[in-house]
Amino acid sequence: MNRFYKLFFLITIIIVGCKGPDLSNKKFSQVIDEFDMNIYSTDGKKILTIKSPNSNYDRENNIFNLEKTTIFLFKGKMKEYLITSNNGTLTNNKLVELNGNVSLNALLKEENTLKANYFWWDVNKSEYLLKDNVIFKNKTITLSSNKAIMNKSSNVIEFFKPVKYKMKANNAKSGYEIKSKNAYYNIDNKSLIFSSKGERVRSKLYF
Repeated sequence: MNRFYKLFFLITIIIVGCKGPDLSNKKFSQVIDEFDMNIYSTDGKKILTIKSPNSNYDRENNIFNLEKTTIFLFKGKMKEYLITSNNGTLTNNKLVELNGNVSLNALLKEENTLKANYFWWDVNKSEYLLKDNVIFKNKTITLSSNKAIMNKSSNVIEFFKPVKYKMKANNAKSGYEIKSKNAYYNIDNKSLIFSSKGERVRSKLYF
């Protein structure tokens, strides 16, 4: 009888000591080749198409992790902008975050290029945030700062101080001029305004 209880006690210890695999810290992800997704507004208009040759989907957090991202932004049925980057994420199908060699290129108007190392956008809003070595170029001007916000509705880019700029009409060998105020560049009428909060406009340039 004592042998039976000893054997029962030993089996109980073995059962209690054995644990199943710990899944609490594991992430459930799905590898997706040739990722291609269209995102639409609430009224059915296409906002963007986002593509990546290599990606994975974090199902637990609803995040797509994307490599070598390519994004087309639409105006009506026309592709208005092309955005590329080294990698990025799409969270909850509405938050776009890009990192590394971000380049935003105009497709419908005169060649405008906006580059940075970081890009963030809520697709339900009209403002893009760009940070870290932001550079805007077209045929007439080059502007650079460490942070900028582009408003897609107004086509105005706000560059946060200090801002460096250079007109292409000037001697190509001349250096940049530096302003200690924010700069506002209007893509449509090619005007550049330097101002700061609480002050009237100090200078306004047209090209």
